[in-house]
Amino acid sequence: MVFTPTCTIEDEAHEETITKNMNMTASVAAMEDFLKYQFKDKKLLEEALTHSSYSDSASYQRLEFVGDAALGLSVTNFIFLSYPNVDPGQLSLIRAANISTEKLARVAIRHGLCRYVRHNAACLEAKVKEFAVVVQDEDDMVSHGGVIKAPKFLADIVESIAAAVYVDCDFDLKVLWNVFRAVLEPIVTLEDLQQQPQPVTMLFELCQKQGKQLDIKHWRKGSKSIATVYANGNFIASGCSDQRENAKLNAAKEALKKLLQLDATDMKMDGVIEELEIEGSKQKLNELCSKKRWRNPCYKVDKELGPAHKKRFLCSVKIETEDGVYSTPGNVKLRVKDAENSAASMLLRSLQDTKYGLGQVP
Repeated sequence: MVFTPTCTIEDEAHEETITKNMNMTASVAAMEDFLKYQFKDKKLLEEALTHSSYSDSASYQRLEFVGDAALGLSVTNFIFLSYPNVDPGQLSLIRAANISTEKLARVAIRHGLCRYVRHNAACLEAKVKEFAVVVQDEDDMVSHGGVIKAPKFLADIVESIAAAVYVDCDFDLKVLWNVFRAVLEPIVTLEDLQQQPQPVTMLFELCQKQGKQLDIKHWRKGSKSIATVYANGNFIASGCSDQRENAKLNAAKEALKKLLQLDATDMKMDGVIEELEIEGSKQKLNELCSKKRWRNPCYKVDKELGPAHKKRFLCSVKIETEDGVYSTPGNVKLRVKDAENSAASMLLRSLQDTKYGLGQVP
C-alpha cells in the first residue's frame, strides 16, 4: 500500500515561501546581470525588489527614499559638469526632466523592471499594463506629461534599485552613476527640452510678453479633471483629463494656439508656432485624399540621424493625383510620427499653389 502524505495549510504556505524565495534568487541574479554590478549584500537588492503589499519581507520604501536623493544628486553632478555655461534655472529643468516620475516610469517599462518585483497587489499589474500600452508609441523624451499619468510605483522601483547600488557601494556617487547612467539612457539634454518646451511654462512666458495676467483654474466633473485658462479675466481655452496635471497641460496647449494666433509676430516663438501648425497634418492630408478619391498618402523614412539613443528622423510623403505625383520631404524630428506630420504639412503647403490646396493647410 502506498501512503500519500497529507498536505497541511502550513505545508502549502512553506512550499509557497520556498518558491517565492527561489523566484527572488533568480530575480536578483537577473538584475545583477542587467546592471552589470555584483552586490556584496544581495539582501539590499531583494529589499529593493519588494513592494509593501508583500508582507513577508521589508519593502523598498526606505531605499526608495534614499534613491530619490541619490539619483537627484548624481544627475545634478553630471549636468553641472556637462553644461558649464548654463544658468541654474535651466540646469534645474534638465535635472527635473531626467528624474521625474514620467521619465523614471518609462525607464522601468523599457527595461521590464517590474517583472522582478514581488508583490501581492493585483491592481499594480493592471496599472502597469495600461501604462505600457499607452506609452509604447510615445517618445522616451516625454518630460512634461504624456497621455496617461505614470504610476508612481514604476518610478519607485527605479529609485529603490538605485539606492541598493548606492548603499552597497558604500555611498559612492561615482560608482552609482557609472552603473546607472546606462539605465537612464537616453538622457534628456538641454537641446531635447528646447525641442519639447513645457506648455505651461511657455504659456506664462507668452502672457508676460503680451502683458496679460494669466490664471488657470481647476475643477472636477465626475471622474474628469478640467482646467480652464483665463487671460486678463477672459476665457481662453480649457482641457480635460483623468489627471489634474494632464488637464492643465491640455488646456495650456489649446491656450497657446489661440494666443499665438493673436501675436504671431514674436520671432522667438516661430519654432513653437511651426510645431503647433504641423500637429494633425497627416489626418488633414488623409481627409483631402479621401475627398478627392486619391490613394492614401505614402510615407517613407528617408534618413535616420544621430546615435541609437538620440535618433532623429527625416520622412517624406507622396500622393498620386489625376495631375501627377506630388512628393515632399519634411523637417528632421525626434519621432517618426512627428517627421511624417512635418512632411504632410509641407505637402499641404505646396498644394496651396495648386487648385487643390486652399483651405486645406493646417
